Amino acid sequence: MKTLRDVKIGRTATVVKVHGEGPVRRRIMDMGITKGVEIYVRKVAPLGDPLELTVRGYELSIRKVDAENIEVE
Repeated sequence: MKTLRDVKIGRTATVVKVHGEGPVRRRIMDMGITKGVEIYVRKVAPLGDPLELTVRGYELSIRKVDAENIEVE
């Protein structure tokens, strides 16, 4: 299973499924990360956390632990 954390800088990935439970999953989906959405990885902080993404035309930063819950292809 490939997750958003595995996507390299400058690459685009399509969301297959959002894993996780309860509030964590809900929060990710509330940010616009749902099945079928394309996510562009803009950059990663120097220590690897957080990731800066472009989703649905806006910029978003998420933690690595949350990126692991997002399955992509």
